[in-house]
Amino acid sequence: MSNDFLTVMPQTFSDLGLIEPLLKSLEKSGYTEPTPIQAKMIPHVMAGQDVVGQAQTGTGKTAAFALPLLNQLRPNKKARPTVLVLTPTRELAIQVCEAFKTYGANMSHLRVLPIFGGQDYSGQLQALERGVHIVVGTPGRVMDHMRRGSLNLSTIQTLVLDEADEMLKMGFLDDVEWILEQAPKERQIALFSATMPSSIRKIAGTYLNEPVEITIKSKTVTASTITQSFITTSGFNAKRVALARILEAEDFDGMLIFVRTKIQTVELAEYISELGYSCSALNGDMVQNQRLRTVEQLKAGKLDILIATDVAARGLDVERVSHVLNFDIPFDTEAYIHRIGRTGRAGRTGQAILFLTPRERSMLKAIERATKQKIDSMQLPSISAINTKRIAKYKNQITETLATDCSFFTKLIEEFCQENDTPPEVVAAALAKMAQGKTPLLLKEEPRKEFSRDRDQRRTRNDDTRKNTRERSPRKPRPVAGPVEDGMDRYRIELGEAHGVKPGNIVGAIANEADISSDYIGRIAIFDDYSTVDLPYGMPNEVLKLLQGVRINGRPMKAKKDDSPVATAPARPSGRSGKPGSGYGNGKNFKGSRRKTQTRNKSFAAPAAK
Repeated sequence: MSNDFLTVMPQTFSDLGLIEPLLKSLEKSGYTEPTPIQAKMIPHVMAGQDVVGQAQTGTGKTAAFALPLLNQLRPNKKARPTVLVLTPTRELAIQVCEAFKTYGANMSHLRVLPIFGGQDYSGQLQALERGVHIVVGTPGRVMDHMRRGSLNLSTIQTLVLDEADEMLKMGFLDDVEWILEQAPKERQIALFSATMPSSIRKIAGTYLNEPVEITIKSKTVTASTITQSFITTSGFNAKRVALARILEAEDFDGMLIFVRTKIQTVELAEYISELGYSCSALNGDMVQNQRLRTVEQLKAGKLDILIATDVAARGLDVERVSHVLNFDIPFDTEAYIHRIGRTGRAGRTGQAILFLTPRERSMLKAIERATKQKIDSMQLPSISAINTKRIAKYKNQITETLATDCSFFTKLIEEFCQENDTPPEVVAAALAKMAQGKTPLLLKEEPRKEFSRDRDQRRTRNDDTRKNTRERSPRKPRPVAGPVEDGMDRYRIELGEAHGVKPGNIVGAIANEADISSDYIGRIAIFDDYSTVDLPYGMPNEVLKLLQGVRINGRPMKAKKDDSPVATAPARPSGRSGKPGSGYGNGKNFKGSRRKTQTRNKSFAAPAAK
């Protein structure tokens, strides 16, 4: 690969030689100057060169390939696929597709189509039949259309591999290579990846022609004015309780709360509003005018809390935001940095709080490495602290009310005290009780469950006994996969070891066809004639129906909900690192029949909520 360093960096998009329709779209979208990767990458892509871009999410890499490709495109009514973009996930496919549409809004006849698993084939087939210029899709669904003959790559001039390292992690490397082999020999390839493992470099060396390599170091330093901390919790309801306590305990001006899904923004906004806070949701389903109006209300102090998704909060700049709370941990470190960057602005101090489940510890370490800062554990505010805060707030309300004209009520209370021979403080207490209503002013203290030393010793002895038993009797039946973890459901697959199924086959099939990221796939256990896999709680019926027909080694999975108790099975010798009937999850790498992938056992919201 050749390295390129431009001596003169373009200052504006017009300096890059983009056509007028693109410049108008950029101006309307509020883009003023190119980011470093855009400034360096666009000229090479426009020149038709193969390129390798190493850059993190959030550096503007989508525009770095979308703008020059649109600039070279001359859309017409008889559309044929000219550009193919491969992405690892459905969400990224949609995001890239929307970017192409936004940048090309002033280009006549432009047709862009996202294709991914979990979506009905008929709509995709009709769109491909009518003709499209740009196809953005996940590898599995792209392969399906190629095999059907509904997607012909003979007219493809440029092929983009976006987030190539993520495609590697999800087991799509073989699929990507197969697609590359079917593409025309004379074509341009642009490869983008946050990291450059040897397998990605091998693809670049095999399929790219003397590529220009451009590396952009991401800005991962967070503001020194931001105090970062995390609270360990798990499950949606537990997080809501923790959030309610934090809202009472923290003195905040404006607060941004980040969640992963659009539906969660609405659910959480309703919950917080019921607690008495001025709150609103901010998500991509809202029309632009409504989103702008909501942000203006936050700036003006008419709203104090916004519940937002990463996409909806892009570019949000409100000085009065004193707190950023990550209700859901983001998918990558760049997203975390962008989130907490909404506070601590213009020299002000800010507070960033992260809700963390025990299984997300690895992501916390990645964030600390990226930010080069230690994130300290924060104890959930105690009920005693909340009650102290409530009492202080109540007294403050009394003080503020006394500062107003209370003469009429003073005379009224004096008359009542004289008529009934009642002390003023007793009357004041009765009035306070009337004002408070049926809702108690203070929370009830909950007794803590203390673990005795004897109990800990018994647990240690029991653990040692189980360990010794396993060592002495390795073939004794034992629990399989363990209980279903919080936020997950267990599903049964009618394929097992007798059918040659391996964990990698199951992960690859689910990720490829149903487009469920491997991040959402939990424990996998393989038995003789069936297997089990843990997937996010609340998976919709349409996704389950899709999984029922997905094939592994030519046989349908016939997936269904498994409500049976945790099974036991005899351990048998095996050449794999795990044994048949043992759990393969918990963040351990394993090899499938043709994929290398990883399950990370994260409790996420169900994909349908996205």
